[in-house]
Amino acid sequence: MKSFLIACLVTSGVLVMSSSATAKNSPKSKDSKATTESPLNVEMETLDGKKVNLAEKYKGKVVLLVNVASKCGNTPQYKPLEALHEKFGSQGLAIVGVPCNQFGKQEPGTASDISEFCTKNYGVTFDMLSKVDVNGKDAAPLYQTLTSKETDPDHAGKITWNFEKFLFDRDGKVVARFAPKTQPDSSEVVKAIETELAKKK
Repeated sequence: MKSFLIACLVTSGVLVMSSSATAKNSPKSKDSKATTESPLNVEMETLDGKKVNLAEKYKGKVVLLVNVASKCGNTPQYKPLEALHEKFGSQGLAIVGVPCNQFGKQEPGTASDISEFCTKNYGVTFDMLSKVDVNGKDAAPLYQTLTSKETDPDHAGKITWNFEKFLFDRDGKVVARFAPKTQPDSSEVVKAIETELAKKK
């Protein structure tokens, strides 16, 4: 009986020590894991040609990522996207536009053309990345991850058209996907954004 009690106490002590060690290191491990697993943990170019890691740039922010085009029926969505940026930007929302020319060749211009168009016609001040493919073998790694059933089974599937929207929480995880025709200022999009913004890190 005495031997049994000693064995229990030793075992219990080991468990307590192990638990303490884990607790001590858990914050660092959690942050590292969150960054590693986020689809945003990729390097891309901004519209003006600067390299940027999206996970680092938007750390702690709610991100609405939208593949955009200048000559599409959905192009007027730039206006409500800019409105969202102006309304919620100070609360932690980042709107990120990703030009793409794969749908009806509706984004044929250069980076300079795109920048001028967005500024002149819609007063866009939110972040814009350089033009990329979002489907197929040449798709940007970000979109390969976002559309893959293996990496994101809940929101997978090819991008269907311009202005498809992905919403990321403050940890860089996808929490919602909205169809191209869904307006950025629709109640479902705004509600989803407000819900994520309310979750302070």
